[in-house]
Amino acid sequence: MKKIGRLDRPDNSGTARMFANPVLEKISRTHISVPIAMFLGFGAYSLYWGISTTDIGVLGAVLLIIGGFLAFTLVEYIMHRYLYHMEPDSKFKDKLQYSVHGVHHDYPKDKDRLAMPPFISAMYAVILYFVFNFIMGEYTFYFLPGFLMGYAAYLGVHYIVHAFQPPKNFLKVLWVNHAIHHYKDPDVAFGVSTPIWDFVFGTMPKRQ
Repeated sequence: MKKIGRLDRPDNSGTARMFANPVLEKISRTHISVPIAMFLGFGAYSLYWGISTTDIGVLGAVLLIIGGFLAFTLVEYIMHRYLYHMEPDSKFKDKLQYSVHGVHHDYPKDKDRLAMPPFISAMYAVILYFVFNFIMGEYTFYFLPGFLMGYAAYLGVHYIVHAFQPPKNFLKVLWVNHAIHHYKDPDVAFGVSTPIWDFVFGTMPKRQ
């Protein structure tokens, strides 16, 4: 099992101070609504440009949006499994892993660190635009909104499963899987917004 956290905290409460500089410490935190609003805003603007400047039909646009959304869920799974839970076999990897994800496992109830800071979120959106535009040209205007909607959905689900009690409906599986990932086995249940890829790649938690 990979080491993902460093502290033995039975209640998993509190927060970690990651920077000695108070300004850096402040901007390392964010309310979840900020990056969600940013991604939805970028996505809406991209969609507007797609409608205004391309001749892509409604069906093609819808398929691109759905494709972007599904692509994000796969990227989410891969990054969570292979980047956030990488083997910390060097000091650099150990520090990187803890900074981007291990601190969240130590302090899962810290709501200010359930998303990347706004300036990093904005950088992500800009980089994604240029990467997708290089690969698919004008189709980016519809694919990017789907991808960013997936990102916003992931952030929303991640916040909700940490902040609220599980519902008594089919969505409960998201709460249960993420609780198993945090408190029982960090090597399963890497999908936060959907368990689809855990089914595909065999990392669904084993039911007792």
